[in-house]
Order: sequence, then structure tokens, then C-alpha cells
Amino acid sequence: MVILAVKHEDGQSIVTVAPITHTPPRNAIDAIELPIATKHRLGLDDHKSWMVASELNRFLWPGPDLRPIPNRPGFFAYGLLPRQLTRNLLQQVATLHRAQRLKIVQRDQDERESER
Repeated sequence: MVILAVKHEDGQSIVTVAPITHTPPRNAIDAIELPIATKHRLGLDDHKSWMVASELNRFLWPGPDLRPIPNRPGFFAYGLLPRQLTRNLLQQVATLHRAQRLKIVQRDQDERESER
């Protein structure tokens, strides 16, 4: 789930995302479950999934951990989340930030360093 996208003058976009995982959170405050109806509409699997609110990833789009849409190479946007679900996620991220429990991980940093 893209939280923030910033396009630089060179045309590259840096995005901050809440990753989606099948791993249940240790603490309920750390993630928000994706409703099965939303998963079906987006073409995702039937297994339970959570949007991680406590650890966001930041990377140059498209990032190293993105999975393309099946049968659509190079396409990564599965669709929009319902407005209320998006609000809930953003509120949870803000709550975790205020509690100093939000972590932002630079996902493509190692790749840039290895290119030097």
C-alpha cells in the first residue's frame, strides 16, 4: 500500500509503502488485516494478509520486493483500497509514529551501495 510518493526532478519516484504480508502481527496495533472481499477485488490470494503499519519501506519505484501483477509484466499497481481502509491504515501509522514505534526501512540502499 503506497503511503507517499515523491517524484524528483530527474523523473524518479521515491515511494513509502506499508508492506502486505501473510505473517500475522505479534501486536494487533502493528498491522491491519485486509478484508477478503478487498483481496478478491484486487486479485490477491485467499490467505489472510495484513498491511504492516509499524514498519514502512522506502525505495525507488519500482522496488526490489514488488511482485508484478500476474500475466502483466512490469505492472505493480493492483488497484485502490477502500477509502475507510486507507484512512484506518494512515491513522494507525500516525499513532505508531506518535508513540515512536514507527520504523522506516530504506529497501534499495544496499543495491545503490553495491553499484558504487
